[in-house]
Formats: sequence, C-alpha cells, structure tokens
Amino acid sequence: MMTLRDQLSGSGTIIAPGIYDALTASIATDAGFSALYLSGAAIAYTRLGRPDIGLVSMTEVADVIGLVRQRVDTPLIVDADNGYGNALNVQRTVRSFERAGASAIQLEDQTLPKRCGHLQDKTLISATEMAGKVKAAVDARHSQDTLIIARTDAVAVEGLDAALERAALYAEAGADILFVEAPRSADQLSAVSTALGSSRPLVANMVEGGDTPMFTADELGAMGYRIVIFPGGIVRALARTAQDYYGSLRQHGTNTPFSERMFNFGDLNALIGTPAMLDLGKDYEQFEVRSNGTAASTKRKDDAA
Repeated sequence: MMTLRDQLSGSGTIIAPGIYDALTASIATDAGFSALYLSGAAIAYTRLGRPDIGLVSMTEVADVIGLVRQRVDTPLIVDADNGYGNALNVQRTVRSFERAGASAIQLEDQTLPKRCGHLQDKTLISATEMAGKVKAAVDARHSQDTLIIARTDAVAVEGLDAALERAALYAEAGADILFVEAPRSADQLSAVSTALGSSRPLVANMVEGGDTPMFTADELGAMGYRIVIFPGGIVRALARTAQDYYGSLRQHGTNTPFSERMFNFGDLNALIGTPAMLDLGKDYEQFEVRSNGTAASTKRKDDAA
C-alpha cells in the first residue's frame, strides 16, 4: 500500500473518512479508502460519551492507534489535538504516535484545554510558540514518511488574514501539510488555497452542521485541497442508528422490526474475519518437535482424512 507521502506526490484528492477504532478502520478500508483519519473528537464521543473539549489523553489515543494497526495497514492520519502540552510534550506525543503506527500527526494551535474546531470561544497560543511546537514535532519523528500536519484555528479567533500568516509560519517551521480550520465560505476556502496551496498540501474538514459550507471532495480538489477529512461523520451516523435501534427495541421488545437494518450473527462474523481466524487457530493447536529441534504443526485427528 502506498504511503501517505507517496499518495500526496501523485494527483487527485485523498478522502480520509473518520474512524475511532479497529472495527471502523477495517470497514472503511474495505470500502476502498486509501487513508483514514483517527479523530480525537470521535474517540471522545465513543469512549467517553463526552464532547471534544480536551478530555482525551495522549495515551488513550496511542492505545487506539495500536489497536487499529493490528487490524489494517491503511495510512492513518491522527488527530493529536495540541500535542497535550508544550513543545516537549509534543515530542513525546510524536514519538509515541509514530511508534504506534501513525502515518501523519496533526497538531493545532489552541491553548489547553482545547475544543472542537467548530465550537465557539476557542483560544490560541502565540504563533511563535506554535511554530516552536511544529519544529519540535519535525525534530522528534523518526521517519520522513511520518508527516506533520499543522492546523490553525485562527479564522474564528483572529480572522482569515491572521490564520494565513500563522499557517505560512508553520510551514517555515517544517510542517509537511497545512490545515486552516473552519473557513466560513467558499471565498475563504479559495483564499486559503490561493495563499498557501503552492507551498504545502492543504487539508479541508467537512463537518455536517459546522462553520464551513459542505462541498464534495471533487469540488474541494478543484479549489486546490489535497486531503479532505470527514472526522465525525461515522459517529453521527452510528449515534443516529443506535438511537433508532434502542427506541425500536424498547417499543417492540424484539429486534425483528429492525432486522433489515442490522447484520445477523453470521454476517457480522464474516465481516470481522471470524472463520479465517478460527482456521488459523487450528494450525497452532498441536505441534510436534522434530529430532533436529524444529517444530511443525500436526493436523488434528478429525482433519487427517
């Protein structure tokens, strides 16, 4: 599978759907996506049942990265919030996430505690402090294939011009990809691309009901964006489905009326690879040790025919 860096060296727009665990990562990979976005908000929603206001810790995200990596090899963009502290915290975060399997690590210029980019009343650290954190991240990574994404939330706080100045400074500090969060119109999206698109690949974030108007990936690609993320869409879809499911079960006392909107037991096991894993387990059930000290599996008696 191509690395994210290799994908960016080609043409076209990369669609990175939001995921929050190994199951959603595997389903998204099976759907044919070439990159995934591990959303900090989606982790907060699903693991804590709480909003995206800085409650998720670095180690919790690293744990999820590791579990995802046990399931899929798809390039993984990881939301690292504001690095969980200062520049030294950023370096620890980058090293931890890279070891766990992150392909790209996204850092933002909000203060502690941070909040979702489409919530109001955000506050920012200084542009120079954030530039230092970006440089710290670049210095900490082990591989050049681990990309650093610098996000600024300045549009909502300081205005578009300040956001463009911040993003340009973060590029000078070594960011591989730039992410100006929450432009409020097509004109602002175009202005971001005009100002920054020739220097670094750009990220656009599509959030249903957020501050940025909704566009398709093709439309954003035509504006000059290389990566389009849909971070929380999967949670919004699943939460709506779960609400409907529990309402149906409470009303009817059975899953039968909802069955057409569910996998049955066998279909779900096929999706997650249960038959293949059980077959693999049979290979390890009995071993014989040969005279030369090597080991070989032996078939069970009921497989010997």
